[in-house]
Amino acid sequence: MLFKQSLFQSVLDRLDSEEETSEDEESTHRIRGLNVSFAATVLGGETPEAYRADAAYRDNLGDPITQPEPEPAPKEPEPPVMPAHLSRTSREDVAADLAITSDTSLHALHEKRRNFAKANHPDRVEPPFREQATTRMTLANQLIDEAIRRLTR
Repeated sequence: MLFKQSLFQSVLDRLDSEEETSEDEESTHRIRGLNVSFAATVLGGETPEAYRADAAYRDNLGDPITQPEPEPAPKEPEPPVMPAHLSRTSREDVAADLAITSDTSLHALHEKRRNFAKANHPDRVEPPFREQATTRMTLANQLIDEAIRRLTR
């Protein structure tokens, strides 16, 4: 202990005395008027202290304090509509859609299979209609395979 003070208290006293002298020195070297912005006035003759920075946002974007109108509740999506051709699931209907004749070539049969799959493959239709699409594809593949076997004989 120094002079009946703790070491900590003596350090605090010394810092206080240094702070008082540094304030006096700083004030003699300070240029008056530079503690505010260089713009002396702003639009409308207001001083910088009176100008609010958020006013620029209100001017350009509108008043942010007002509450936006609530968005309408999202509508439920319409249930998917089954394409008309998926309701035709009999063997005769699929055969009529394929229009296979006795003189259809092998290349034409492969082309018919690809075109039929583009419109009827289960992966390309909505989930509720996959069963009908699977039935149509199964029948179409059977009919085309039979036509290919007849051609190769």
